[in-house]
Amino acid sequence: MISVNNLSYTYAGSVNPAIKNISFHIEKGEIFGFLGPSGSGKSTTQKILYKLLNDYEGSATIDGQEVKSWDKSLYEKIGVGFELPNHYLKLTALENLEFFRNFYQNSQKPLDLLAKVGLENDAKKKVGDFSKGMKMRLNFVRSFMHNPEIIFLDDPTSGLDPVNGRIIKDIIKELQSEGKTIFLTTHQMHDADELCNRVAFMVDGALKVIDSPKQLKLKYSHHNVEVFMKDQQDPFYFSMEGLGQNETFLQLIKNGELSTIHSKEASLDEIFIQVTGKSLT
Repeated sequence: MISVNNLSYTYAGSVNPAIKNISFHIEKGEIFGFLGPSGSGKSTTQKILYKLLNDYEGSATIDGQEVKSWDKSLYEKIGVGFELPNHYLKLTALENLEFFRNFYQNSQKPLDLLAKVGLENDAKKKVGDFSKGMKMRLNFVRSFMHNPEIIFLDDPTSGLDPVNGRIIKDIIKELQSEGKTIFLTTHQMHDADELCNRVAFMVDGALKVIDSPKQLKLKYSHHNVEVFMKDQQDPFYFSMEGLGQNETFLQLIKNGELSTIHSKEASLDEIFIQVTGKSLT
């Protein structure tokens, strides 16, 4: 659905390119995480893909067609949830969705969308009176109200409490089950780990690695298990290699009362720092 080959972009007046010869491909129905600190080139890449920046070098295609050659019909195919909600604050939530609904050939019922994110009782409230979290939820449902095939989401759970964050993530998985392709940027590595089929690490305009969260954790983790026994304050650590034949480990769990045991996989945050030498913040 999305193909990027040797893509570069330099802003007018700048000497250094914002993105440098990056390449990646996203399949239909995939949730693809695009991760990196501020200034890494994530926003520039997205702006190219939804046709806000056309004077790029290299190739960027949506559904097999070069982005710069698309006309306005591109916006029927894609939906965008921006990081900062941009609503008409003097209009109600319902009026906002009704207004944007008129831009598209097909659209879902606004009240149904508001109900999805728990805003049905606030439908007639002015958005200027909304909290940040309420604005984020309204922003989120607006991104797919016209049933697009590809949805770009920028930190969709930012500013949300755990309950509403869970609702948003469940809807993202639901959209994927319907065959939607999701391009997700986030600073929430836990969200990326939970949702994404693959993630890409972006730093200083360059792509450092692309792989599934599972494969990254297998590659960059220390393959140990941590064992807590109920009669011990400190944990025991064992290598996973040959664990079934490790006599010390076997005697420990045979003779003692086991509290917890789990593998010590690296988090995506730790892997990002290990691979790039930088943190997401």
